[in-house]
Amino acid sequence: MVFLEKKSMNRRRFCQVPIKAQMQSGLIGRVQKWWEKGLQPNMKEVASAQDLVDSLLNAGDKLVVVDFFSPGCGGCKALHPKICQFAEMNPDVQFLQVNYEEHKSMCYSLNVHVLPFFRFYRGAQGRVCSFSCTNATIKKFRDALAKHTPDRCSLSTTKGLEEKELLALSANKDLSFNYTPIPTHGEILIWKQVPSDSTRKLPLSVPTTSAKQRDSEEKTLVGVGR
Repeated sequence: MVFLEKKSMNRRRFCQVPIKAQMQSGLIGRVQKWWEKGLQPNMKEVASAQDLVDSLLNAGDKLVVVDFFSPGCGGCKALHPKICQFAEMNPDVQFLQVNYEEHKSMCYSLNVHVLPFFRFYRGAQGRVCSFSCTNATIKKFRDALAKHTPDRCSLSTTKGLEEKELLALSANKDLSFNYTPIPTHGEILIWKQVPSDSTRKLPLSVPTTSAKQRDSEEKTLVGVGR
């Protein structure tokens, strides 16, 4: 009886606390949305275009899976628990979630027009594959994960998004993202190697061949081809 009395007293006191105070003190927790359930330490929701770009570049040679989803997408909701399982089984893979409803403009710039949709990125290769799949075609996701997950050592610079994707994001006025293309080392060398008109040399003379010689050479090539 004493225990029940204490329980009833605690319940009475709890009800007397204002709702706002209960939420601030943690007595009432926020209801998790379906895409927030089952998240693993290697899963992160993207906050902006800049966050997406930085997350890909900071991943180094680690495989990154970008998951485009929408809260109202039934296929996305059904697939989410399995994606969380894959993340748990592959702790070295980074999973990035992009909420289509919150980042519609960014998704348009990245040519994402179907959901659920996935893009895999890794190191200097950049994007290695992209596809849409559901629970019925989950093997596609599993196979891509197995193909691009194996350990390797790469010292090359991480690529991240494609050049055209970065330019599209930068041109999108709805996004706070700026990108200025930087000439690569090869482009600078090519520019330096182009001679000016004053230093350009005349082309070397090419020895000519007679018609008979050309005919004999053509016949020889045809004979070899056969």
